[in-house]
Amino acid sequence: MRILHTSDWHIGRTFHGHSTLDALRIVLDRLVDEVRARAVDLVIVAGDVFDSATPAAACYTLLSDTLRALADTGARVVVTSGNHDSAARLGFQAGLLRDGIHVLTDPASVADPVTIDDADGPVHVYGIPFLEPALLRHDWPGVRTQQDALGHAMELVRADLAVRGGRSIAVAHCFAAGVEPTPHLERDIQQGGLDIVPLAAFEGVDYAALGHIHGRQQLAPHIRYSGAPLHYSFGEGDKPRGAWIVDMDADGGTSSEWLALPVPRRLVTLRGALDDLLHGDAHAGAEDAWVSVEYTDDLPQRDPLRRLQERFPFCAKVVHSPTVVPVAESRTYADRVRAARTDAELVDAFLVHVRAGEGLSAAEAEVLAEVQGDRIRVEALA
Repeated sequence: MRILHTSDWHIGRTFHGHSTLDALRIVLDRLVDEVRARAVDLVIVAGDVFDSATPAAACYTLLSDTLRALADTGARVVVTSGNHDSAARLGFQAGLLRDGIHVLTDPASVADPVTIDDADGPVHVYGIPFLEPALLRHDWPGVRTQQDALGHAMELVRADLAVRGGRSIAVAHCFAAGVEPTPHLERDIQQGGLDIVPLAAFEGVDYAALGHIHGRQQLAPHIRYSGAPLHYSFGEGDKPRGAWIVDMDADGGTSSEWLALPVPRRLVTLRGALDDLLHGDAHAGAEDAWVSVEYTDDLPQRDPLRRLQERFPFCAKVVHSPTVVPVAESRTYADRVRAARTDAELVDAFLVHVRAGEGLSAAEAEVLAEVQGDRIRVEALA
């Protein structure tokens, strides 16, 4: 059986205020083409289909179009909910979906697999939605953590599998032990011991298709994250985008191939002096990319985002990151103002405060002296 494992579509997510729907449609259209060309039997979407619990209408349109196109290839499709999805909203139309599309969002049904038969017999696909311990304590006594919840779900899966027999796949959305998360990207998850799920939880199944982490990772030969199909943060700009193609043999053994998907607009981080970034030839290749800029000028510059966008239309983020950070002044601004004895000292105290330690330059002191001289002359004439 040939399986395509994807996850974390995050339909509706914005990128620094910009919609990602058109870019995601390009990627998902290619994914459908690959499913057809590679004769995939089963497509797994391991959670976070939507980015929020209240997606806009256009998000439902993209999801419906994609699921319908995947089903038209002849593949079966299994979708689970993640921590960003509303299980109720994602699953409300599950009973109305066409044959071959299965949306699994109910924790009470984790031991009721979608069974797919091929020439080698049945493959049981157990869809485990994101499990919120606080919502399960009454139904699953003793559950207090993500580890407890997923561990209990997998016990139910193994018990059912012992009766059914055959090959098996578990689909889950969680933070598994051993992953390398993208900083500030995988939201609503803790890296403390309470929310980490040990790999031993997935014992007993032939393949574990995981979601939640946005970069592809293989934690064991049969346990993988596929990552997200788009770059949703500059922090993941160097991570490949795609999906896993997994071939399962008659005994449940698996082999995998990474399927690269297109990147509609690449992500680039540039660092340097603002003038060089605005005019330097070395940065010409980034003019059609999403750009994050760290400009290294000693002082903050006027309106840097607008100026950068004149050259880089898709500049989305600008950070002032001076090469040399001045030593912090031990006195407070109020102390410096009180200590000032002349107008020049008062202006210098203000500039030190607003320019991170940089006071009057020689040229500025000269201009100030000239202005003060003119003022004195005017006052004398008055």
